[in-house]
Amino acid sequence: MTTNNIQSSMKVLEALIAGNDPETGKPLPHDSALNRADVLRALIGGLGALQETYARAQRRSQLPTNVGRSWSADEEQELIDAFQSKEPLANIAARHGRTLRAIEARLERKGLLTPEDRVTNNSFAGTNKKSK
Repeated sequence: MTTNNIQSSMKVLEALIAGNDPETGKPLPHDSALNRADVLRALIGGLGALQETYARAQRRSQLPTNVGRSWSADEEQELIDAFQSKEPLANIAARHGRTLRAIEARLERKGLLTPEDRVTNNSFAGTNKKSK
């Protein structure tokens, strides 16, 4: 479901919850099933789920393009070469379409960076590292 479809569905549910016809905006009859508490609860629950899905999609669209993708051997070698040539980690992250956190984690895994040298948190270890 695209974000446009999600937004359209949210508007329909909001209108129904308010007791209005989603197409015309006119009030629905008072004897409508929408006035039943169980139906309203279901509509409100559905709206909440769509809002969460929409928010997640919005956050995801802000992430770099390669988040969650596997590293190829060539990409790892490019990372190592850039790190050893003292290129700023933020530049490396941008070029690889990865987060700074992912770059640091990969360098740590390769033994090129220690946990103490990281500027991001290692959420898997459950400890906070220093920040710059």
